[in-house]
Amino acid sequence: MRFLITILDAATAPVGLTPKTPIWRKNKAILYRYQRSQPPRYPIPLLLVYALINRPYILDLRPGQSLIAYLVDQGFDVFLLDWGDPQDEDASLTLDDLVADYLPLAVQQVLRATGASEISMLGYCMGGTLAALYAATHPNVPAGPLRNLICLASPIDFAAGNTPLSLWLRPEYCNVQALVETLGNVPPAFIDLGMRLLRPIANTIGGYQHLWEHLDDPEFVCRWQAMHRWLNDGVAFPGAAFCQWITAFYQENRLIRDALMLRHRRVRLARITASLLVIAAQNDYIVPAAQVAPLFDHVGSADRELLVLPGGHVSLITGRAAAHILWEPLVRWLVPRSQQRERYPLRRRARPQRLPLQVPIV
Repeated sequence: MRFLITILDAATAPVGLTPKTPIWRKNKAILYRYQRSQPPRYPIPLLLVYALINRPYILDLRPGQSLIAYLVDQGFDVFLLDWGDPQDEDASLTLDDLVADYLPLAVQQVLRATGASEISMLGYCMGGTLAALYAATHPNVPAGPLRNLICLASPIDFAAGNTPLSLWLRPEYCNVQALVETLGNVPPAFIDLGMRLLRPIANTIGGYQHLWEHLDDPEFVCRWQAMHRWLNDGVAFPGAAFCQWITAFYQENRLIRDALMLRHRRVRLARITASLLVIAAQNDYIVPAAQVAPLFDHVGSADRELLVLPGGHVSLITGRAAAHILWEPLVRWLVPRSQQRERYPLRRRARPQRLPLQVPIV
């Protein structure tokens, strides 16, 4: 009985506890600013961009498992763009709308709220792909607001890696147009099923088995409940954007080939000139490192760095060792590039900083 109650109680597990204030809204999207007891230590604010799948509180899961809380504690002025919960009326929302309208307006609001002239942008998963699209279509010539770009476990070359997703989503197996015409917005249960099928035993029975084995460990139970809530708290994917995402990215791989058009404008990754940090997870079976790393070689940024770190797609962010593996190196990279001065000195090909761990570098 206690096992069952623990599972049921996960639906109300406390998550996303770092205090924040909404400062701007557009349709369902909300821009949050995280509260601080002291003025920020660094004048360049940080905008976090999340994916269109699940909820962004994975970045602020619970005390001790919150990248956002860590960034705030380190002195950054942190903002989060939450795409919200799309409804039926949002089925026509496209990636063009998000990159050309929502993101530029969110950037303007961050600059207005802080009085800064530049920002750093960190995108996680699909959010990093959207951030790269923004950077490629809003180049800093002669000078623009994007000083630093961090793409974390973000797919760029969708033909790399030979993943099950790439196979399942081939045109001969997935008629995405018919799917969207039938469903409108793609329901979270559909996407969740696809994620679970990538590792069916581990993603179904395995999680409950681990809970059973550690039911007497209060800390484990709290972690499990928070993660279980997030995994089962999905949002709908706007139909038009989903059709673009599958067709233009997974099926046709247009981004890496400079063949993607947004608002009748060709997206060229070489237009990205901001200081760039690309981070991939070594054991990521959702977005393997082979799909993430190619961004490093296709941008115009002279100051760029690539890290492939131990962990999976989610554990890299919020696992027990996340603070040591990801959070600390991320802050070490960001701090010197967030000072109030001229842009960080350009280097031709910045080599990744060696970490205490044995970290393979692509």
